[in-house]
Amino acid sequence: MAVVKPFCCVHPSRGLESKIAALPYDVYSREEARRAVEGKPLSFLNIDRPETLFGPEQDMYAQEVYEAARERLQGMQADGSFVKEESPVYYIYELTMDGRSQTGIVGCASIDDYEQQVIRKHENTRAEKEEDRIRHVDVCSAQTGPIFLAYRSHGSIRKIVQEVKSSEPEFSFETEDGIRHAGWKISDEKLQRELEQAFLQVGNVYIADGHHRTASAVKVGQRRRRQYPDYDGTEAFNYFLSVLFPDDELMIMDYNRVVKDLNGLSMEQFLGMVSEKFETFLIEGPAKPERKGQIIMYLHGYWFRLIMRREYMREDPVEGLDVAYLQRELLSPVLGIRDPRTDKRIDFVGGIRGIEELKRRADGDMEVAFAMYPTSIRELFAVADAGLLMPPKSTWFEPKLRSGLFIHEI
Repeated sequence: MAVVKPFCCVHPSRGLESKIAALPYDVYSREEARRAVEGKPLSFLNIDRPETLFGPEQDMYAQEVYEAARERLQGMQADGSFVKEESPVYYIYELTMDGRSQTGIVGCASIDDYEQQVIRKHENTRAEKEEDRIRHVDVCSAQTGPIFLAYRSHGSIRKIVQEVKSSEPEFSFETEDGIRHAGWKISDEKLQRELEQAFLQVGNVYIADGHHRTASAVKVGQRRRRQYPDYDGTEAFNYFLSVLFPDDELMIMDYNRVVKDLNGLSMEQFLGMVSEKFETFLIEGPAKPERKGQIIMYLHGYWFRLIMRREYMREDPVEGLDVAYLQRELLSPVLGIRDPRTDKRIDFVGGIRGIEELKRRADGDMEVAFAMYPTSIRELFAVADAGLLMPPKSTWFEPKLRSGLFIHEI
C-alpha cells in the first residue's frame, strides 16, 4: 500500500517552463554545469547547482553556496517566476522521446513507506553524496528534484491519466535534446481521492532513479521530526517529491563499460581468457547485443559477439544480471577491476550516447569496450523485492526528468 499525496506545488509561471526546466543536478560535472547556465539566468540549474553563481575558486560545499540557492529560489518566487498552488494538487507529467511516451503522476511519497520498504531500492547510497542534498533540501526547505519511482501498471490509475490528458495541458515544450515535456494539473478533489486510493492498491513502488535524493529527503524529514516532536504526520516534511511511472511505459537503456588497459595481457592472451567464459565470435562492424546473455566487445579495431556460457550463469536475481556476469567472470579476475565503484581504470557510458561512443573511447583514452544488453524493469523489481542491490551502473533510464517544473516546500 503506497501512500501518494497531492501537494501545494511550486511551479514556473505559465510560459516560463522551458526557460526554467533543467536536467538533474547529478548529470553534470562542475564545469559542465557552469557552461550549461551561461546565458540562461532562469535555468533551475542555478538553484540545483548553486556553485554556478560563484567563481571557480569557490568551495561548492560552503554554507553560503546553499544559502545562495535559497535566496535565488525565494527571489524567483518573489518576482513571479515561480508560483505556488493555493490547494494541494497532483500533476501528470508526460515525456515523449522518439515518438515513445511515458506518463507519470507527480505527487508526494511517504518517508514512512521508504523506511518500511513499501518503497524499495536497488542501489546503495554514499554518505558524502547524501550530505550535499541533505544540506540543499534543509537550507532551501524545499525538495527541488523529483524522485523517479516505478510501479506495476494499474488500470484505475491508467483510466484517470487518460481522462485528464484528454484536456489541454498546462504546459508543453520541447527541450534541446528533442524531448517533449507536457503537464496537466489534477485539482478536482474527487479525482484526487480516486488516485490516492488507487495507489493504495498497487503494492510496492520502486526507486528507478534518484536513490541519493530519496535518502537525503528522508533524512531531512527525520531531522525535522526531531526538531518538532509534536508532529502529527501531516506536515510536508513527512513526504518527498516523486514522479511515479507505470512499469509498462518505461525504457531502460544499456549501461556500458570501457576499460583503460588489458591488465598487462597481450591481445592474444586476453582473448584466450575471454573464450574460457564466453563463446566468442568475430563480427563485422559495430552492433548491439540482440538478447540477454550477449555482450558486444570492441578491441583494437575488432568487434566480437560474446555469449555467456550456461555453466557460469546463475539464477540469483543479482548474480543473474548480465552486468554481474561480466564483472564476476571477466572484469574482476581477468582485468583486475575488483571494485568498479572506485577503480579509476573503468568508466561507464550510458546507452543514449550510442555504440559509436564506445568505439571512440576504446580508440582514445581506453582500450576495450563492452556493450551490454539492457537490464529489464522486471529484473530491477526482482532485485528490489529480494532486498538485494544491483551492481553499480546497471540501469540507464531515458528520458531524464526535468528539475524545476515541480517543487515541494517542506
